[in-house]
Amino acid sequence: MPACHGVLSGNIFKRYFVVYFLCHGGMYIFLDEGVGMELRTAYWQVDPVEPRSEIIDRAGMILRRGGLVAFPTETVYGLGASALDGRAVRRIFEVKGRPPDNPLIVHVAGREMLRPLVRSWPATAEKLMAAFWPGPLTLVLPAAPGVPREVTAGLDTVGIRMPAHPVALALIASAGIPVAAPSANLSGRPSPTTAGHVLQDLNGRIDAILDAGPAGVGVESTVLDLVADVPVILRPGGITPEELEKVIGKVKVDPGADGGDVSRPRSPGMKYRHYAPRVPLVLVEGEPERVAARLKELADNYRALGRRVGILATAETAGKLNGGQVVVAGSRQNPAAIASRLFAALRQLEGRGVDVILAEGIEPRGLGLAVMNRLRRAAGGHIERV
Repeated sequence: MPACHGVLSGNIFKRYFVVYFLCHGGMYIFLDEGVGMELRTAYWQVDPVEPRSEIIDRAGMILRRGGLVAFPTETVYGLGASALDGRAVRRIFEVKGRPPDNPLIVHVAGREMLRPLVRSWPATAEKLMAAFWPGPLTLVLPAAPGVPREVTAGLDTVGIRMPAHPVALALIASAGIPVAAPSANLSGRPSPTTAGHVLQDLNGRIDAILDAGPAGVGVESTVLDLVADVPVILRPGGITPEELEKVIGKVKVDPGADGGDVSRPRSPGMKYRHYAPRVPLVLVEGEPERVAARLKELADNYRALGRRVGILATAETAGKLNGGQVVVAGSRQNPAAIASRLFAALRQLEGRGVDVILAEGIEPRGLGLAVMNRLRRAAGGHIERV
């Protein structure tokens, strides 16, 4: 074996340690039992299309042994644990500070993984899987008896999706188990669209991070409840209502999808303040000209009070704003571009040391529905409609 540099990394629950070696640009990792170790998060860069099998297999071993691995999907980075191991899933909640009544989504690498998770699924599900899997669509189906309560938050349903990212699919297939995975961030923070965002929130808290570059979609999957008589969108995301209706006909949108809270969430992202930067965010919605005028007025008011102001604006509005830190999310004509940049832009403004962020709303149609869902929850009630 060539000369290598070895690093020792211990599990936060002191169940095992990892020794990994860098040899001629390759990563090699070995697991063994250990005690008394502090956790050091392993960070592995992988090719987004053809990841090295050695790294993927080692990460899969960590999942099988009850560890936590952050990995890329086409939507955001996820924090994975074995969906069949209640103890491992509890670690997700502990690491993220996630409320225990907030269910998790289970990620699979093929339909054969549905068997231990779901009692049955309707013909509608088959149509949707054929049309959108792999992809950013989560289907809520009747949970099988063996699904841990930690995954379902005590509900009789479970959300399942097949991610459209080669690294995610390779990791799940290598682990040989379905993987429960919320976004890989501290609960309530903007979701991570790069491995760097994961490091900011979870370094030293989890076992490993797979870095395959930025996520493409930028907002989480659409969650569709198929247990209801008419399919219901519980959380808008990467698949729009219009796209769903082309395949299965009419769908409803849950009232909680517009940013309001529900008493008992049937999907992630329905009850609590989410996606929020560490500074207050004020969302301004309405007719674009009025929104631009109000953003400028609010910015002037805050600056008069000595506050440092950051503004998240569309390309059309940004040129009308004077002073302050302005980050362009994208054009109103391209909500997909805004979605892909949204969370990174919030973290960027936060990193500039502003005291408050003012955000411009867009029309809640198509992918704009998902963008506005995220902004309304990030605002936590600080919303102006003009």
